[in-house]
Amino acid sequence: MNRALTVRDPATRASLLQTFQTLGYEVIPFKKTQEQVLQHVPRDVPLTVTASPAKGQDVTVDLAVALAAAGYSVAPHFSAQQVRDRSHLADLVARCREAGITGAFVIGGDPTEHPTEFKDAHALLVALHETDHGFTDIGIGGHPEGHPSVSEDVLFKALQDKAALATHITTQIVFDPAVILRWARELKRRGIDLPVHVGVPGSVSRQKLLRVSGGLGIGESAKFLKKQQTLLWRFFVPGGYDPTKIIKGLAPHLGKPDNTLAGFHVFTFNDLEPTEEWRTRTLRSLS
Repeated sequence: MNRALTVRDPATRASLLQTFQTLGYEVIPFKKTQEQVLQHVPRDVPLTVTASPAKGQDVTVDLAVALAAAGYSVAPHFSAQQVRDRSHLADLVARCREAGITGAFVIGGDPTEHPTEFKDAHALLVALHETDHGFTDIGIGGHPEGHPSVSEDVLFKALQDKAALATHITTQIVFDPAVILRWARELKRRGIDLPVHVGVPGSVSRQKLLRVSGGLGIGESAKFLKKQQTLLWRFFVPGGYDPTKIIKGLAPHLGKPDNTLAGFHVFTFNDLEPTEEWRTRTLRSLS
């Protein structure tokens, strides 16, 4: 069980209270996801729905439309490796417009057996803006730890190109607050001023993490476990992993002029009940 978040500094406490009141959850489009969301997640919690390579892009939009009809604010992931072509994109966008969905999150995604018209997230973003998409909030991914075979300058230039077509950045999960803060300051220095939502794991069971790390292929939120299995040990310390460690490390820096850190985004791995219990417990401790 994760511990309650305790903060003494009044300004940090107020910032965190606001952050937890607007915290968003990422869910995976499985068979019972809609049922679990309705059962455990309040309507005022914003949701994103991953684009699962195993399920396909249309299943993501199916769930997003259903959740929007149930009263949630929801943003589907659009994957460059799953949106087949511009015609497919237009159909997906039209479904979202009809459902009143105003948010989207654009990713490159893992390659599949069926190549698409879009080579990467930037290409999909460009095509999206050539449609009458109606989205007022478009997210893109951020990678604070970089890439071992790609230079920092190349990565920041790619992010800068995408940022011109987006409204916010959500990071992949990184366990070191210092790494995230250094990256966020470098964004600011390079003139990339989009608000950054830091990706954190929710209150996820060890059994779920083991299953995810076994290669279920359930979307972007699991990639850090599939590709960086050495990180798994962090979830198996005595008492389990506590997401508040990342949050407390970054809380004093939210809203400061040297970065654009705006809040946090929870990768739930569909462990919605314990994650919502953690959120509400934290809100009580901050109130």
